[in-house]
Amino acid sequence: MGKAAALCGGGGGGTRGLVSLLSAVPCLACHELPAMSAEPGGRGGGGPAGGPPASLPGSDTYKGWLFKWTNYLKGYQRRWFVLSNGLLSYYRTQAEMAHTCRGTINLSTAHIDTEDSCNIVLSNGGRTYHLKANSEVERQRWITALELAKAKAIRMRNNQSDDSGDEEPASQSDKSELHGPLKTLSSKLEDLSTCNELIAKHGAALQRSLSELENLRLPADSGEKIKAVNERATLFRITSNAMINACRDFLDLAESHSRKWQRLLQHEREQRIRLEETIEQLAKQHNSLERACRGAPGLAAGTASSSSTAKAGSVQSAKGEASDEDEETEYFDAMEDAPAFITVTADPKHHRRSGSNLSGASEGHPEDWNLEDSVFESSNQSSYNESTGKDLLPRKRRRTRIPDKPNYSLNLWSIMKNCIGKELSKIPMPVNFNEPLSMLQRLTEDLEYHELLDKAVKCESSTEQMCFVAAFSVSSYSTTVHRTAKPFNPLLGETFELDRLEELGFRSLCEQVSHHPPAAAHHVYSRRGWTLWQEITIASKFRGKYLSIMPLGAIHLEFHSSGNHYVWRKVTSTVHNIIVGKLWIDQSGEIEIVNHKSKDKCQLKFTPYSYFSRDVPRKVTGVVSDADGKAHYVMSGTWDEKMECSKILHSSHGSTSTEGKQKTVYQTLSPKVLWRKYPLPENAENMYFFSELALTLNEPEERVAPTDSRLRPDQRLMESGRWDEANVEKQRLEEKQRAVRRRREAEAVEALEEGKDYEGYIPLWFERKVDAVTGELICVYKGGYWEAKDKQDWSVCPDIF
Repeated sequence: MGKAAALCGGGGGGTRGLVSLLSAVPCLACHELPAMSAEPGGRGGGGPAGGPPASLPGSDTYKGWLFKWTNYLKGYQRRWFVLSNGLLSYYRTQAEMAHTCRGTINLSTAHIDTEDSCNIVLSNGGRTYHLKANSEVERQRWITALELAKAKAIRMRNNQSDDSGDEEPASQSDKSELHGPLKTLSSKLEDLSTCNELIAKHGAALQRSLSELENLRLPADSGEKIKAVNERATLFRITSNAMINACRDFLDLAESHSRKWQRLLQHEREQRIRLEETIEQLAKQHNSLERACRGAPGLAAGTASSSSTAKAGSVQSAKGEASDEDEETEYFDAMEDAPAFITVTADPKHHRRSGSNLSGASEGHPEDWNLEDSVFESSNQSSYNESTGKDLLPRKRRRTRIPDKPNYSLNLWSIMKNCIGKELSKIPMPVNFNEPLSMLQRLTEDLEYHELLDKAVKCESSTEQMCFVAAFSVSSYSTTVHRTAKPFNPLLGETFELDRLEELGFRSLCEQVSHHPPAAAHHVYSRRGWTLWQEITIASKFRGKYLSIMPLGAIHLEFHSSGNHYVWRKVTSTVHNIIVGKLWIDQSGEIEIVNHKSKDKCQLKFTPYSYFSRDVPRKVTGVVSDADGKAHYVMSGTWDEKMECSKILHSSHGSTSTEGKQKTVYQTLSPKVLWRKYPLPENAENMYFFSELALTLNEPEERVAPTDSRLRPDQRLMESGRWDEANVEKQRLEEKQRAVRRRREAEAVEALEEGKDYEGYIPLWFERKVDAVTGELICVYKGGYWEAKDKQDWSVCPDIF
C-alpha cells in the first residue's frame, strides 16, 4: 500500500506528523496524557514494559519496550525494539544496540496482524514475531508506527530511483522545475492514500466497538466499553483532520503549479522542434563534407592515410594543400571540477605557430618529445610474458588454467531482495556468487602492470613520471570489465603474499586488519626503485537495481631515488542489472593524483556510461600540470583497453561551453601509448575471466604463512568445482570467526568492569600510524614477515582456518 513519508515525522502542511499526534492521544481510562520519554533509549516509568515507546523528533526512528514470545518454557520476554528505515529490530537490552542485534524483520514484505489482549503479530516468510504491549493505547501507537514504516518502505522499494548517472537530462533547470512540484504533489497524494487506509481501519474498529456497546446488558461493563469507544473516536478524528488538511494542501499546490506546467510543456515542444531542425541541417552538412572530401584531388597521401585511421570525432582539413590548419582535432568532455578543454594534435614538421594567437602559458618544444621517446616507447615493448630486467632470474613456470566454472543456476535477486540498503560485507552469500579469489588477492592484482612503475623510475621529469603513475592508476581497473563475481571476504588476520622479488623485482604483502568495517593493508617493495602502500576499506551498498562499491583510503607510491611521493584514491565501481539482464560493471568518478614533493597534479575523469552519449564507453581523460598550474600533458583512453599521453605545445582559451565554462584549447604532439591491456588467456570465459596473473594467485605455494589465502579451504573447494562442500566450509569458517568475536567482546566487557584498558585486535604485520603526508591514521608495514618466512617461524600466526 502506498504511504507518505511526511506522516512519520513532523511533515509539512496539515498532516503535522501522524505518529506524534497518535502518541499524544489522551488515555481516557486514566484521564491524563501518557508521558513520552525524553531519553534516547525511550525508557519510561509506566508499567513493567518500561513505559510508552519513544519517537525521536524529526526522524522515523521509533523505540520502546515490548514483550516477545520466545518459547513455551520462558513465554513472553521483555525486549527492546527499534523501528528504523523500514526495519524492526530487537535487543535484549538497550546496551546491546551497540554490538548485537537479536533479530530483524523487513516491514516492506511483512504482514501485520492484530489480536486481542494487546497482541501484535508480524510475519515475513518463515519468520514470525508474536508481540504484546503493556496496554491497548500503547499497542495502537505501535500498530500505527509499524503501518506507516511499512508504507514508507514499500514506497521506497517500488519508486527507488537509479542515481548511478545512466542518463543526463538536456536541461537540469527544466528538470528541477518539473521534478520539484511533481515530487511534492506525489508526496501529498501518498498522504491522502495513507490517511484513507487508516480511516478505513479505525472506522471498522469504531464500528466493532459500537456494536459491542449495543449488545451490552450489564451496566458494570458499560463504562469500560464507552472509554474504548471514546479512544477509537479520538483516533478517527485525528486521522480525519490530517486527511482534510492534506486534501487542502494538495489542491492548493495543484492550482498554483498548473499554469507553470503548461508553460514548461510549451517550451519543451519548441525546444524539440528546434533540435529536429538542427539535426537535419547537420546531416545535410555532413553529406556535403563527405562528398567534398572524396572529390578533393590535391590531398596528400599522408593526410589521406591519417584520415582513414582517425578516431570518431576527428576533423581533417578538406583543402587540397597542406596548411597550418592540417591537423587532427580531438574533443574531450569537460571534467566537472576542472576547466573544459579541447586538444588539437599537430604535426611537429609543420608547427609554425610561435607568433600566432596561441598563448605561451604551456609552451613546449617538439624536440623534447623526441628526447623522451626512449622511455615512452619502451612502455609498449614489454608484456607479462617477457622479462625486462637483466639482473632478474628467469620466471618460474606457473599454471595457465584452473578447473572450469561449474554451470550452477541460482537467482541472485532471490537472495539479495531482503538486503537492500545493507553493507555487502554483512550479507551472507553462498559461494555461487563468488570467484575463487579473496579480496586480498584482488588487491594484489593492481600490480599486474607493475612495469609502468619500473619505467617511471627512469623518468627525469616529474611531470613525465606523473603520466606513468596515472596510467598505472587506470590499469588496475582493466581486470574488472568482465569480473562480475564477488571475491571472498577475508577473515580477520588473513594474509596474502606475492613474492616475485627474484623474477619481477617486487614482493607484496596484504593483511586483513579489520572485519567490520572490512579493511585490508597492503605493502609492496620493489628493488627497481619504488614502494607502494595502502589501506583500503570497502564500503558497499546494495540499491536494488545496482550495487555500489566505494573503496575508501589513500594509495601511496614513493620513488626511492627522487623521493617523489604520489597519493591518490580509487573511484566508485557499480554493478548494474542485479534484478534482470546481464550483469555489467562501470567505473565512474574522478581521481586526483598529487606529487607531494613537487606539487604536480593529474586529474583523471572516469566518464560513466550513458546510453544516449556518443562518447567511447569507459572513457578516461585528464591533464597533467605542475605546481604553477601549467599543463604539460593530456591523458586519454579507456580503463579497459589503453591509455595514451600527448605532450602539450601551446594552450589558449577557446569558446564558452554550454555549461558556462570556458574551454581551454591544447595543441599537442601525436599521442603515445603508455599502457595497453594484455589479452585474456584462452578459455578465460570459463575461468571467471581471470587474467594470466589472476590464474597464478591462488596456485599452492610452499613456505607461505598458515594464514595465507591460498590455504583457505572453502576457496580451494570452490576453485576445484566442489561448490556444495565449499558452502558448508564457508559457514564453518564464518561461525568460527563469530565465536572469536564474541570471545573478544566478553573480554572487553570484563576488562571494562575491572577498570582495565582493552586494546582489541592488533594486526600481526602492520601497525597504525599517522601518515605524515595526509594526516590520516593508516596501517603501515612494521616488518618481520619476510624474516619469519626465511626462518619458517609462524608461531605468532592465529589459527583462522
